[in-house]
Amino acid sequence: MIPNGHKNQLYLNSFAIVWQGLLNLRVKPSAQAQRIPISGESPRIDPGRDILSKHGLFAVGKACHDGGLSMIEMGLDRLMGWESEIDELGRRRIAAHGMGGPEKLTRQRDQGKLNVRERLAALVDPGSFHEVGELAGFARYDDSGEMTGFQPANFLFGNATIDGRPVVATADDFTVRGGAADASLHRKLIAAEQLASEYRLPLIRRIEGTGGGGRVRTLESAGYTYIPEIPGWELMTANLSKVPVVALGLGPVAGLGAGRMVMAHYSLLVDGLAQMFVAGPPVVAAAGEHRTKEELGGAAIHAANGAVDDRVASEAEAYARTRWFLSYLPSSVEELPARAVNRDPADRAEEWLIDAVPRDPRRLYPVRPIVEAVVDKGSWFEIGREWGTGVVTGLARLDGWPVAIVASNPESLGGLWTAATARKVERMVDLADTFHLPIIQLVDNPGFLIGRRAEEEATIRWGSRALAAIYQSSVPWACVVMRKAYGMAGSGHAPADRFRWRMAWPSGDWGSLPIAGGLEAAYRADLEAADDPAAKLAEIKARLEQVRSPFRTAEKFGVEAIIDPRSTRAELCRFANMAQRALKPGAKGRGLRP
Repeated sequence: MIPNGHKNQLYLNSFAIVWQGLLNLRVKPSAQAQRIPISGESPRIDPGRDILSKHGLFAVGKACHDGGLSMIEMGLDRLMGWESEIDELGRRRIAAHGMGGPEKLTRQRDQGKLNVRERLAALVDPGSFHEVGELAGFARYDDSGEMTGFQPANFLFGNATIDGRPVVATADDFTVRGGAADASLHRKLIAAEQLASEYRLPLIRRIEGTGGGGRVRTLESAGYTYIPEIPGWELMTANLSKVPVVALGLGPVAGLGAGRMVMAHYSLLVDGLAQMFVAGPPVVAAAGEHRTKEELGGAAIHAANGAVDDRVASEAEAYARTRWFLSYLPSSVEELPARAVNRDPADRAEEWLIDAVPRDPRRLYPVRPIVEAVVDKGSWFEIGREWGTGVVTGLARLDGWPVAIVASNPESLGGLWTAATARKVERMVDLADTFHLPIIQLVDNPGFLIGRRAEEEATIRWGSRALAAIYQSSVPWACVVMRKAYGMAGSGHAPADRFRWRMAWPSGDWGSLPIAGGLEAAYRADLEAADDPAAKLAEIKARLEQVRSPFRTAEKFGVEAIIDPRSTRAELCRFANMAQRALKPGAKGRGLRP
C-alpha cells in the first residue's frame, strides 16, 4: 500500500507529463496558474480564462497516473478543448463572406447592383436568413497542409422567412467567376431544390451568372470534356408541381442561368441591369452577329416575348413584387391559399360599370379599370403586362380570397386570341390550377386571329393547348361575358364538362361566328333574288338582332344569369366564398408548363 504522500508525488509526476505536452503544443497557462495544488487543494485559477479551470491539476495528475497513457491522452484532449478549430471556423467564415474580394465588390456596387449577401438580406425578414453550406468553396493548401487561399462557392442558399412564412432563398454571386456554374458546386444547387421540395417551402432564385459550363479554359484545367447534363433539372421540373418558384434576373443571365430563370411560376428582369440570353454577345459575335447585351437580350425584349413575366425598374421593386406574388399562394400544393383580412365591402357597386361597354360593337374600351372595380381594392397584381396582350392576367382577391384573373383586352386587336395570347392564357390557368386558385374570366373574345400571320404563328396549335389547359383544370371557374364570345376561342370561357358559374352582361353577344361576318354568305340566294338587295339585307339583320338577344339565350338556359354590371363584384364575391368548398389540397397530375 502506497502512503498518501507518495501517491501525491506520483500524481504530480503524471501531471508534469501533461503539462510538458501542453507546453510543446504552445498552450500557455494564465499568470495565476503558478502554484501547483497538493492533496486536493483547489488551484488558484481564473475559471473564465484558463483551460484548466474545470479540473484541479492534482485531479488531472491522479487520472493520468491511474489510467496510464490513454488517460494522459484523454486529459490532453480535455485540457486543450477545441479553441483552435473554432478559430479556424472563424477564419473560414471571414473568407466565405469576402465573396469575390474588394475589387470585384466595388465593381458590383459601381454598376448599381447589390452584392450577393446584401441581396439575401434585402428580400427576407430582418435577421431570418440561415445559410446552408456557408463554408463550401475551393481552398488552396501548401505542402504543410495550411490553407493559403479560399474561393467561396458562388451559389448561396439557406432558409429564411418572408412575412413570417418560411422560404428557401438562393442567390448567385457574380463577383466569383462571373457566377459561372462550375464555381458553384452543383451539390448546393441540388440541395436548395431538395430543401424546397421536401420541406414544402417556396423557392426564390436570385440569378446573375454566365451559364452552365463556366469558361472554356476550365476544360484544360479539368483535363477532359463531358457529355452535357444538368444536375438537378428533374428537381426543378418537379418543384413546378409542388411549391411556388420565383426567379429574379438581377444581372446578365446566360445558358443554364437563363434556363433556371424560365423554370419558375413568376420571373422578372431588372431593366438596365439584367439581360437574358441563350449565349452572350461574345459567343454570338463568333457566329457573326454583333450585339450589345441590351440589344441581344434586354429586359424589354423578354418582357414582350413572354420569356419572363415582367420587368421592373430596380432590385427593390423586384423584391417587393416577389413578396406580393407569394402572398396569394400557399407554401405548397399540400395547402390551400389563405384568406386575407378584407375591408372592402363585398356588395360595393361601381355606378360607371353600367356604361363600361359601349353600345357600338366596333368601339374599344379598357378592361383593367373593370378588373380593379370588381376585385378587392388594392389587391390587383398583374402578371405579363407586355406580352400576349389580347388578355390581361394576374392575381387578386375577392372578399379576401385569392383568385386568378383572365380578362379579355379589347384594346389589343379587339381581344382576338393570337398565338402569344393563347400561351399566356395557358400559363395563367396552369398556375391557378397548381395552387388551387379559383379562376375568374371576364370575356370579350371575338375568336382566334385569322389570316397569314395567324397561320405562320401556329395559332391553332397554341389555341388548342390553351383550351386543353382549361379543360384539364380542376379548380372552380366563374365567367362574366361582357360582350363577345365567338368560335373556338370563345368556347374557352370555362370548361363545358363541369358546372359553369356563368353570368352575362346585357351587352353579351355570342355564337359560333359573328352574324355580321357570315350574313351575306348565309343569305346569298335571298339577296340575289330580292328586287332591293340592300333593303332585304337590312330586313334580315333586324330579324337576327332579335334572335341574338342574350335574353333569348337565358330563356333556353344557355347562360345561367344575366346581371346588372354594377352587381358584378357582389356576384363574384359570392362565387369566391362558395368556391372554397370545391377546393382540395394536393398535387395535380401535372404542374405548370414552363
